[in-house]
Amino acid sequence: MKKHFILFAVFTCGVLFSQQRQVQRATIAFLNVENLWDTVPSADYIDGTKDIHNPAFHRSVPLDSLKYLETTEDYKGEWSDELLIGKKVIRYQILADDFTANSPKNWDTKKYNQKLANEAKVISELGRQYTNDYPVIVGLLEVENRQVVEDLVKQPALVKANYGVVHYNSYDARGIDIAIIYQKNRFRVTETYVKDIKIFNDEGKRSYTRGVLVVKGTLDGEKVGVFLNHWPSRSGGEAASLPRRAAAAKVLKDEMDKLRAEDPERKLFAMGDFNDDPVSPSLRKHLGAVGEPDQLSEKTPYYNLMVKLYKAGVASLAYRDAPNLFDQIIVSKNLYSPEKLSPTYSIFKAEIFAPSYLVNSEGQWKGYPLRSWDGDRFTGGYSDHFPAVSVIQREYKPAK
Repeated sequence: MKKHFILFAVFTCGVLFSQQRQVQRATIAFLNVENLWDTVPSADYIDGTKDIHNPAFHRSVPLDSLKYLETTEDYKGEWSDELLIGKKVIRYQILADDFTANSPKNWDTKKYNQKLANEAKVISELGRQYTNDYPVIVGLLEVENRQVVEDLVKQPALVKANYGVVHYNSYDARGIDIAIIYQKNRFRVTETYVKDIKIFNDEGKRSYTRGVLVVKGTLDGEKVGVFLNHWPSRSGGEAASLPRRAAAAKVLKDEMDKLRAEDPERKLFAMGDFNDDPVSPSLRKHLGAVGEPDQLSEKTPYYNLMVKLYKAGVASLAYRDAPNLFDQIIVSKNLYSPEKLSPTYSIFKAEIFAPSYLVNSEGQWKGYPLRSWDGDRFTGGYSDHFPAVSVIQREYKPAK
C-alpha cells in the first residue's frame, strides 16, 4: 500500500526536540459541482427484478434507448425501492432536456469537457498542501448519474488517484444525485447503501429529495463510516422549510447512532450541503452536533468542524445575497484528540477551500464563488459553493 508521510517536529513548552516523528495524513472532503450534467437527454429505468443494492437496479438511460427496454406499467405510485420490487418502470425528471445542445443552455461536449476539467482541478488540490496527495475520500453533490462521475475520475488531473465510485440514482424530481469517490489503494469499501428521506409538502404530498449515502470501510486499516448529505433546500423560507431538514437530520442521526452502536471504535464523517448554518436547529437540536470539543459526551457525540469557522465569519456560499456556511463536515467524538498527534487518526485541520481562482473577482458578485452558470449562460466557472475539507492525521510507526 502506498504511504504518504510528513516529517513532524515536536514542540513542547517552546523547546524543539531533535527527535522527529513520521505523520500519516488523509483528506476527506466534498464539493457541490453545480449541475454536472452530460449532454445526453435521459430518464431513469428501474428494473425491480434485480437486487435493489445493485447499481443496475436503477440507472440512467438515454431517452432514445428507452423504447428497447421492457416495462410492466406506467407507474403512478410512490417512488421507493421497496415498492418497485418486481416492476420495470421509467421515471422522467424535470431537467431531462435542460442540459442539451438544443436547450437554452446550448450545452455541448466542449463545455461538458471544460466543466469536467474544472471540477477535476479543484478535487486534485483539496488538502494537498497538508498531505502532498489527492484527497482519499471525496463527496460529490449535484451529479446527474454514474456516468458523469466515471468521466470525472478519468480526467488527467485525477487519473493517478485511481478513484473508485459509489453512486446510487435518486428519486429527486430534478434527477440530481450524490456520489462518493475514493482512493482504492487507501480506502477499502465494505458496505454501501442509501437511506431514504421522506418529506411532504403542505398538501401532504410526497416531495422527492436525495437520501443519505452511507459508505462503510477501512481507511489505511482503520474502520470508517462516511455519510454524504444534500438536504432539502430553504424553498418557501427558512422557517417554513425547517421541518424538511429536521426530517433529514433525524435520518442522518439514526444512521450515525446505529453505526456507533454496532462498533464504537468506527470513526464517522457526516458531510454535505445541509442548506442550514452550523447553528441552525436542524444541526444543533435535531442532529445534536456541538461546536466545542468540551461539549462532547456520550449524549452529544458529534462535533461540527465548521462552527468555529462560522463564528469567524467564514462562508461557503451566498444564499439570497447573504453569506452562509451550508457546507459542513461533522465527525464522531473519537476523531477528536486533545493530543497533537495520536496513534490513530484524529482531526488535524478543517477549512473551506477558496483559492483565488474559485472566487469571483469583479462585478456585483465580487467575493462570491465563481459559479458555472449565470442563468442559461455557462460562465466557465466552477461552482456556486466552495468545497469543505477535513484533514486527519496519526503518528506512523513503521513495522519492525
